Amino acid sequence: MLLSDPARRLPRRLVQLFAGLLLYGFSMGLLVRSDLGVIPWDVLHQGVSRQIGWSLGTVTIAVGVVVLLAWIPLRERPGIGTVSNVVVIGLAVDATLWLLPPLDGLALRVLFALAGIMLNAVATAAYIGVDLGPGPRDGLMTGLVRHTGGSVFLVRTSIELAVVVSGFLLGGTLGVATAVYAVSIGSLVHVLLPRLRVEPG
Repeated sequence: MLLSDPARRLPRRLVQLFAGLLLYGFSMGLLVRSDLGVIPWDVLHQGVSRQIGWSLGTVTIAVGVVVLLAWIPLRERPGIGTVSNVVVIGLAVDATLWLLPPLDGLALRVLFALAGIMLNAVATAAYIGVDLGPGPRDGLMTGLVRHTGGSVFLVRTSIELAVVVSGFLLGGTLGVATAVYAVSIGSLVHVLLPRLRVEPG
């Protein structure tokens, strides 16, 4: 029996999904080790981690679960990519931080920060491009856009400002890499997404 085109593409989509999620966690670890600032949601994750003593990955998973619960009143539908996002990224960032020691020297830290931002863009485009379900934080944004009628820019900016301020007050690292990430990630993903998109059928 010949497989349909969507069935033949599913293995490729799954491989790209999990590769993207693993790379996302790795990129988070690079930014943490740079000590020059982390991505906006990780400011919150890091702050909570420092307050309660859990690993960054464990907090990332826990926050992902909480955000997923917020999908219920928004009537968002998770996919395999959504559930995988919650678990795989948290495990990957903890593994990365276990493997990579803290850094000495500004030049190496800057290199880690730039690599972290670039790889995060690749990872984001990779897991979004397979269309197997948005990440919990992305789904929260799109759900709020749909229910409030606000623009994507306004809703996303409001969410990220809230998590950055909360995380910073809890002790998360806010730095130049956070700002560079915030202003560049949208453009980078926009360029990369067409190259990594795998249509389901």
